[in-house]
Amino acid sequence: MLTKRKIITTVLLILGILLLVNLAANRFFFRLDFSGGHQYTLSKATREIIKSIDAPVTVTAYFSENLPPDVAQVRRDFKDMLTEYGSASNGKIVYNFIDPNKDQETENQAQQSGIQPVMINVRERDQMKQQRAYLGAVLQYQGKTETLPFIQPGSAMEYALSSTLKKLSVKNKPQIAFLQGNGEPALSDMPQLLEQLSILYDVNVVQLTDSTTIPLNYKTVVILSPMDSIKYNYIGQLDNYLAEGGRLLVALDRVKGDVTTASGRSIATGLEDWLKNKGIEVENGFAIDANCGSVMVRQQAGAFAMNTPVRFPFLPIITNFAEHPISKGIEQVLIPFASPIRFNARSSAVHITAIAKTSDKTGIEKPPVNFNISKQWTNNDFPYKSLPVAVVVDGKLVNNAYSKMVVFGNGDFATNGSGQNAQKLEQDNINLMANAIDWLSDDTGLITLRTKAINARPITPNLEDNTKTLIKYFNFLFPIFVIIGYGIVRYRHRKMLREKWMSESYGK
Repeated sequence: MLTKRKIITTVLLILGILLLVNLAANRFFFRLDFSGGHQYTLSKATREIIKSIDAPVTVTAYFSENLPPDVAQVRRDFKDMLTEYGSASNGKIVYNFIDPNKDQETENQAQQSGIQPVMINVRERDQMKQQRAYLGAVLQYQGKTETLPFIQPGSAMEYALSSTLKKLSVKNKPQIAFLQGNGEPALSDMPQLLEQLSILYDVNVVQLTDSTTIPLNYKTVVILSPMDSIKYNYIGQLDNYLAEGGRLLVALDRVKGDVTTASGRSIATGLEDWLKNKGIEVENGFAIDANCGSVMVRQQAGAFAMNTPVRFPFLPIITNFAEHPISKGIEQVLIPFASPIRFNARSSAVHITAIAKTSDKTGIEKPPVNFNISKQWTNNDFPYKSLPVAVVVDGKLVNNAYSKMVVFGNGDFATNGSGQNAQKLEQDNINLMANAIDWLSDDTGLITLRTKAINARPITPNLEDNTKTLIKYFNFLFPIFVIIGYGIVRYRHRKMLREKWMSESYGK
């Protein structure tokens, strides 16, 4: 029989156990991560960066409260991530969450730190309204400050945090250089790429001349879309650079297309012959693909004129990627006016691997080409399958020095353009180019984090509508039926026990 003393003792014992568990959980934080790609587990690269921190880091997270569930999840994920960082750093990384919406002073503080509000839709009393939401953070380390102005839902939070920590703690950034002076786009024509690269590197410009050589302090030299021919002795400097262990990224426009003039032509710079001598041939042709982007065509409909998107196979959308650090996590990249790449390693000491290919419906158009925007494309126009448009090369490229190269059959996919022609690029376009430079330049492993995001897993789009409906209702109703079924089984089991107990009592 339970007495008052036993009840009090039991309650105190339970409270004591809960207290001990709570203390142990605070000291020995852990959790199991069953997410795809281990999205909530810190990578080796992150742990190495945290280990290199020799002073406290303060993270002030400005996150609004009372947000819709899908947006509020960002706050929970970011807080969990910071908890992981704090645990891995043995308390060197501390954080504090502030709601800027609580008063004007706090909101001004967030904005002065570089965090601007975004407008989100909120349903309240069966009505939609817009609310100002803050989703950013400020990191402080040894008197230096860096801001994460907006943490997007589903974004690569670990990359954002780890790269910012490295930017704060690194004393000497590695240096990379873009080749200029041969008709390449200016650095100002690629602001998105530069913003990404400036986190980890000092970005410079280098020009080839008769009296200079490529400085060996540049970890990687990027040759992006040269339009003019390059002197033969200048190209020889690239061999000298590789012979000293240098790394090269060559994004070569072998052909050039112009939608405004509806024409395409060849380009010769001298690099195509240099690459061919190394077993890499960027073909003099346009890769056309049934999986492609569109161009806007002005069409007349009665008295009205409208712009209509028309698919244009000269703008291949690449979704066929190899399992490689450069392409890992990349979903799709539009590479305009790309050229196929053929390769055959000239030595067993050199390895060449295709990392990006066109789809199973591909063709090649030789220049000069007059584009017929209104052409009705058929399967006969796409006789080839999976043509490489990007390759990686590593090994003893010149003499006995180990080096690496990345070669793209186009460079325009990573440049925004200039003036009125400038356009915002999809993030995967930037990620692919930045990943390639990271693979050549960075040995910390941060490349694996740039595309480590929380991805949605939608129902396969090519399923029939009836199948989609069946899956949707199954996911909704199955858990309910499981609970109801468990309740019925439990009820019948308890009923059988009661009947058994009653029969035993009456039997006596």
